[in-house]
Amino acid sequence: MDVLEAMYTLRAIRRFKPDPVPDELVWKVLEAATKAPSGGNRQPWRFLVVRDPETKRRIGEFYLEGWERFYGGAAREQMLQDPARARIYRSADHLARHLAEVPVLIIACLRTTPWPVTTSERGSYIFPAVQNLLLAARALGLGTVLTTLHRVREKEVRELLGVPDDWETMALVPLGWPAVPFGPVRRLPVEEVVYWERWGETRSR
Repeated sequence: MDVLEAMYTLRAIRRFKPDPVPDELVWKVLEAATKAPSGGNRQPWRFLVVRDPETKRRIGEFYLEGWERFYGGAAREQMLQDPARARIYRSADHLARHLAEVPVLIIACLRTTPWPVTTSERGSYIFPAVQNLLLAARALGLGTVLTTLHRVREKEVRELLGVPDDWETMALVPLGWPAVPFGPVRRLPVEEVVYWERWGETRSR
């Protein structure tokens, strides 16, 4: 698949078929992740592939706790009143309640001690790799979504997975065959978010 086509149709997939994902394809998306840039080419990342049902169940419990904490109660009612946001909310709510059923969970981990550069955020070293993973999955017909709600129980997740103290779980990526179609994605027109030379200076194409 052309890389631009993958970008233009890379929507968040939160509903998955139960069909297993072959190891060969898991390796392909992870290898793509490792081709991403990182500061000084340090590559301070590790990726955990989780298939075990009991481990996924435990992670799913932590994830649901985070979901309810940030998007339950009043937040839920507010989002459901907006038709555009309600569709996304229901999709995200479905994932939060069915995460353990996704065939594969990939945990992106970053070494955080010692941190080499004080001027850069840690995410700048790992999220390019995660984006590579998402794009490679799209090219193979696999669905993904970038999530972080498991981090409300970061300590417990690291203990569950045996992650050392000097590593942090930065993202959780569900991976599987999509139960909904891909893109095109809905985004603001590029002319509305690009300025030329100075803030606020726009230009038409």
